[in-house]
Amino acid sequence: MVNCGVATFIMPDNVTVPALIAFGDSILDQGNNNYFPTFIRANFPPYGMNFLGARATGRFTNAKTPTDLIAEKIKVKEYVPAYLNPFIQDQDMITGVSFASGATGLDPLTSRINSAIPMMDQLQMFSNYIRKLHVLVGKVETGNILNNSLFLVATGSDDFVDNYFTYPIRKVQYDIPSYCNYLISKASTFVKISKIWF
Repeated sequence: MVNCGVATFIMPDNVTVPALIAFGDSILDQGNNNYFPTFIRANFPPYGMNFLGARATGRFTNAKTPTDLIAEKIKVKEYVPAYLNPFIQDQDMITGVSFASGATGLDPLTSRINSAIPMMDQLQMFSNYIRKLHVLVGKVETGNILNNSLFLVATGSDDFVDNYFTYPIRKVQYDIPSYCNYLISKASTFVKISKIWF
């Protein structure tokens, strides 16, 4: 059983998860925003003050992210790296990465406002990741990894905080219920497109 705040799920007996793969915003960003031009960053104090020798790594927390905590609980690894980290090791690539970008959202306008990696671009990065896995472990093992991995997606809060309630564009187009439906449709599209890669 893994308990991470209010979310709990039970791992079946004798099940091994080969990798953890994350998409989304700052909740799951392991430092991707360090590696492209954006003003949304967490590579300075007080971020990281309780993490790896008080080192800010780009995680939007002072310690481990939910990505790290879940990966550790399911015995994949202790720290999940950012996909864009140029120093990522092959073994880390094989056991999972995070594509998440702080301040992104399901609404493409949110990532444009915040200069974050859009969710659809994260899927393109995932496609590149799959090609890298093919080189590292072959197509058969890549299929095994992808079919048995744990996938995390956390996003949506920035769509409201940094977009809907801050800029007038979406408020003119949508009331809150219709904007929620718009985000749900974007989430559904994200899931459908992600399945294409398997």
